[in-house]
Amino acid sequence: MYQSFIGLEVHIHLLTKTKVFCGCRSAFGDEPNTNVCPVCMGYPGVLPSLNIEAMRMGCMVARALNCTIPEKTWFERKQYFYPDMTKNYQISQFASPLGQRGYADIEGRNGTRTIKKRVRIKECHLEEDAGKMIHTGTVSLLDYNRAGVSLLEIVTEPDMETGEEAELFIQQLRRTVRYLGVCDGNMEEGSLRADANVSINLPGRGLGKKVEIKNLNSSRFVRLGLNYEIARQGELLDAGKAVTQETRLWNENRDETQPMRQKENAQDYRYFPEPDLPVFSPDPEFLKSVEEGLVELPLPRAKRLRDEYGLSEEQADLVCEEKAQADYFEEAVAAAVERGLPRGDAAGRIVKWLLQDIKHILGREGIETRNIASFKAGPARLASLVALNAGGKVSGKNARQALEAALDEDKDPELVIRERGWELISDPARIALAVQEVYSAEKPVFAELRAAAENGGLPAKRRQTLTAFLVGKVLAATGGRADPKIAGSQIEALIRGQ
Repeated sequence: MYQSFIGLEVHIHLLTKTKVFCGCRSAFGDEPNTNVCPVCMGYPGVLPSLNIEAMRMGCMVARALNCTIPEKTWFERKQYFYPDMTKNYQISQFASPLGQRGYADIEGRNGTRTIKKRVRIKECHLEEDAGKMIHTGTVSLLDYNRAGVSLLEIVTEPDMETGEEAELFIQQLRRTVRYLGVCDGNMEEGSLRADANVSINLPGRGLGKKVEIKNLNSSRFVRLGLNYEIARQGELLDAGKAVTQETRLWNENRDETQPMRQKENAQDYRYFPEPDLPVFSPDPEFLKSVEEGLVELPLPRAKRLRDEYGLSEEQADLVCEEKAQADYFEEAVAAAVERGLPRGDAAGRIVKWLLQDIKHILGREGIETRNIASFKAGPARLASLVALNAGGKVSGKNARQALEAALDEDKDPELVIRERGWELISDPARIALAVQEVYSAEKPVFAELRAAAENGGLPAKRRQTLTAFLVGKVLAATGGRADPKIAGSQIEALIRGQ
């Protein structure tokens, strides 16, 4: 049985309007080679200039990961030749990264197994991204729009042991950077991608020979690639063979890692200080702007929602998937409480509407959860609807119809209910008329229930089915407006012959 050691290098594109060392536009999907200039193309004699917003965003991530921001930080040139970097070097950080010695707690479940672990963060460093190579047949094309884009690399210590733990770390980091508003986290677009380092050894003997899996663009591939590699290395050691230190790629079509190149060492890059950029010393005003940009992060927020609102672990996790959705939930609960609902009752009702009806509508309308703030049925409108339903003013069915009509007409649901006459009927005399109508039309059903009551009763499921059928008929007769509780009690009285 071997011990596994997994460390991650996660790269995120920071949402700066311009690149990290020049004024070119930073955007995904633009026409190839349109966002370029002499600086990011590495022309002789040009001077880079640090994008201070990139530094601020990078420091926000570092602080969210409990890292220390040093008094001084600087940049180095990382030397290598590759067609996607025209300068033949990359401006990066090596000796003094902007974030140092932090940690991130991960919590979650993998089937029946609970994952709870602290992962140490070695560093966060800021650098420029390389361009993109597009291989088609025998031709390779180069798009330099991405060259120079603000890239933050988060490097962990080898504290994870399974692909599932690494997958959870990636998922929680993705939530974190989206909460902070510094990265969109779109792994399919490459704005968040990971390299994974893994080694195995006999317990107690420390790290083994490290293998890197390069450019994993989904948390699922991180899990699959690492678990495959752990098994592959184990088979080599079992056969008495050595593990080669190398870089490998994940082949998603064959579900296996494949050799790419021998792994480089730091000395291969010949780092030396970037002569065209001065040392950066964050002043109090800069550090204050970093702290002001921090928000309550997903994991502690989910814990608070469980404690304060009585949500289940699953509900809290789903609500906190996006900051905008968690904000929507808390605003809706506060508005429902203002309308007289107890907080626990309001939260229980709001979360069901949010994770079921609202989620369905958002999906149908093509609105991403992170953009829920643009949803026409805002928190106050949902709270109004929930309060009316909880107070017996409108049935659940008509409440859902009112929500759809409110969206179509951009009106408050309460106004829609009044205009359509969808208020719940709670007058026993009016409901009795509908019950009598149903009784006349469904005498065989009433007779079965009455005979069963006199002769020992029906099986519970059969009785519930028939009773629900009759209540449904009463609701249909009143346009869904009769109070189901009153209708049910009157039906029971008829069955008993009262």
